[in-house]
Amino acid sequence: MSPSYSIPTLETERLRLRHWDIRDFEAYAALRTDAALQRYLDGPVSKEKAWEDFCAEPGQWALRGFGVFLVAEKASDAAAGFAGLWYPPDLAEPELCWSLFPGHMGKGYATEAAAEAKRWANEELGLPPLMSFVHPENLASQKVAERIGAKFVEETTLRGTPQLFYRHS
Repeated sequence: MSPSYSIPTLETERLRLRHWDIRDFEAYAALRTDAALQRYLDGPVSKEKAWEDFCAEPGQWALRGFGVFLVAEKASDAAAGFAGLWYPPDLAEPELCWSLFPGHMGKGYATEAAAEAKRWANEELGLPPLMSFVHPENLASQKVAERIGAKFVEETTLRGTPQLFYRHS
């Protein structure tokens, strides 16, 4: 079922950045309930809380006109992760974020998806250079940020958690 608000579909060589669909929930829940995969974020959550968070993703599109895309493999349309703009009320500006679901890491998908979301935000929305928060121990996400042109600015905290603040060019 398509949403009643508009989420554009973006495509890269291997990926489709698209709207969220109920069929994507199990892959999302697998990420959010996994302690090892959530160690750099707010820790694992229950499947019920994962559902609430899942429902919030398309909600930001309805409220802000932009948000986080579901990232799917183009060949199969299998949910592989997410990338896009996260902009809760406690941030001064949108954050370019990305994450991959179990089974989709180590393929370069995060870099490919984040680069496309960044291009879209700049070219289609006309946003100034974006920022990203990355946990100091999350070396994989630090590499993604650097591969897509971000530069480390400073150490900071976000909601009580240490973070590295990156500015994208």
